[in-house]
Amino acid sequence: MAIFSTACPRNCYSTCSFKVHVEQGRVVDVDPHPGNKATPEGICIKGLSYVERAHSSKRILHPLKKNKDGKFEVISWDNALEEIAEKLQNLKSKCGPHSILYYTASGMSGLNNRYSSRFWELFGGATTMYGNLCWPAGLEATQLTLGDNKHNDPWDIANAKLIVLWGKNPAETHIQQMIFIEQAQAEGAKLVVIDPRRTQSSERADLLIQPKPGTDAALALGIANLMIKNNWIDRAFIDKHVLGFKEFAKSIEHFTPAKTSEITDIPLKYMEELAFDIGHIHPMTLSPGYGMQRFTNGGQTIRSLLSLSILSGNIGKPGACFHYANLQSYVFDKVKEPMSYYPEIEPNPKFRRIISMARLGADMLAQKDPGLKMIWVERGNPVTQNPDTNKILKAFRQLEFRVVVEQFMTDTAQEADIILPAKNMFEQTDIIGSYWNPYVQIKPKVLDPAGEVKPETEIYYLLAKQLGFKETEIKEYLPRPGDENIVNNLREQVRQFPELDFESLKENPAIAPGNQSIAFADLKFNTPSGKIELFSEQANKKWGVNELPTFEPVIKEESDQKDKYPLQLMSPNTKNRIHSQFGNLEVIRQFAPEAYAVISATDAAARQILDGERVRIFNDRGELTTKVKINFSIKPGCVVYYNGWWLQEGGTPNLLTKGRETDMGYGTAFHDCFVEIHLEKGGDRD
Repeated sequence: MAIFSTACPRNCYSTCSFKVHVEQGRVVDVDPHPGNKATPEGICIKGLSYVERAHSSKRILHPLKKNKDGKFEVISWDNALEEIAEKLQNLKSKCGPHSILYYTASGMSGLNNRYSSRFWELFGGATTMYGNLCWPAGLEATQLTLGDNKHNDPWDIANAKLIVLWGKNPAETHIQQMIFIEQAQAEGAKLVVIDPRRTQSSERADLLIQPKPGTDAALALGIANLMIKNNWIDRAFIDKHVLGFKEFAKSIEHFTPAKTSEITDIPLKYMEELAFDIGHIHPMTLSPGYGMQRFTNGGQTIRSLLSLSILSGNIGKPGACFHYANLQSYVFDKVKEPMSYYPEIEPNPKFRRIISMARLGADMLAQKDPGLKMIWVERGNPVTQNPDTNKILKAFRQLEFRVVVEQFMTDTAQEADIILPAKNMFEQTDIIGSYWNPYVQIKPKVLDPAGEVKPETEIYYLLAKQLGFKETEIKEYLPRPGDENIVNNLREQVRQFPELDFESLKENPAIAPGNQSIAFADLKFNTPSGKIELFSEQANKKWGVNELPTFEPVIKEESDQKDKYPLQLMSPNTKNRIHSQFGNLEVIRQFAPEAYAVISATDAAARQILDGERVRIFNDRGELTTKVKINFSIKPGCVVYYNGWWLQEGGTPNLLTKGRETDMGYGTAFHDCFVEIHLEKGGDRD
């Protein structure tokens, strides 16, 4: 039996290292990897499911083509590439390359992903995407304020005496962080959880505060006002390192306890307790989740939360940290997030047309001169995961041709004309970083590709040959097929950094060159003023928002419909999926066999709905039917339907969301969404 060191390449905060056991060409077991201090106890249930995922009977192993009856048939690679190349050449000749949309997301990370855009540059261009579904509003907010997106090493949380989890549920969705939180608690640290839901994380907390969704900025500013009025702040730190304190203090005077309580539905005593604790229990780590910045006010919300760490002087010290994003391991990126999501100031003319990730369906339908005729999708499931699914389906179905590179028959794959089988994480060597831990890691090839699967790098190379490009042209953009060529290219990347050694990385992850274990310990901030900027001119110049952190209510269009659609939809992540991945595996389905919504007992009683009944959740954009669970874990006025469910499993929450961008960062505002729930029509009761 062979044992390899590897790392999980999913869009997940933890980026776990683990050992994978391979016997007779099959993954048979996975174990913890002690070389990663951030993930020492092993991977989550999704990582454990790699044993099944690597060899799932549901995996797509051959090129597939949709026939006239709408069913998929196996075709040869030669026929698939020939048909795709013919379509590409015809569209390029008749309509221009911008009639083709190249869509990619974050289904699997790695340096080899860069070859995808290089192919489209070789081809002559395409329409591409800007923005991101996940977290750029918060990244931009942090960057405007601190100058960089970095935080203390993950294990430093154990040094905190006060930990505030704001809109985050690591006991389910980031179990690795709980190791260090529990270490801190064992030494007497206080844990506060702020979340509209009562979660597994809150069960371990000393204090749970449940604000109305979308009012987190108001709560933070109200607490900040209490801290300032009571002088529970670090004056020396503020005077030396902070720009705009006086303006900020004046701007939040109207966030009185009464006003803040009215907005957030939080009693004064809890605001006072939290304000006192932040002002007096040091060091404090404040760890926000990503859901809050998926409102239209998301960027300003994160700036408001960050003000609490700033006022209390909890920046740049052991145990003191704004623990949001750590991009220090992204040493190979020429342009880091969030800037890599933004439209280029001087775009490559081959990619001069870009459309919004947040408004995918609407923007696809709106393109003219040329209109979109074809889409190529890889590493993503936009039909399920982007807002306004019905509009996306309309846009997809108006296209002439759709190609999807995929491992499983997702909702997006079902819309394809041709599906090309995608590699899994064990079938090609790559290098990955993390947006939580400080490690650079190798993900080695440990299996030969199953069936007729080809890595995307090889797909693009063969497609370029089919399009008639000469070898001398192709080599400027793409590697030749073969494991040795891929590994040699990765070695060249590693050689940029004397601190890293490729052979050593095969055995153990390595701390990224230049990593600052205690972020901002030097108290240097890469902002225009060189200080922490509560007052940011760039915030206004770049995004048109207030220079100071503010609370902006959810957008008027939705709030005007609260009588018609009174329930606020939340679609948080679940421990059983990474967005829309893993839920189709049997090992996962035994824990989460079907979709369901959660509403409060108050809201259920008002609608005469009983636990376990099937309900219809709807608004003007769409509807879905599902079972309902009724409990007291959620605030009245809210409904939870988890992110990641497929249409073929009962319906995605994005049937109900609208394509909107956040206030900064070109993020996606899923959560400005209101719905109503009724008992499913025709439902029988005994």
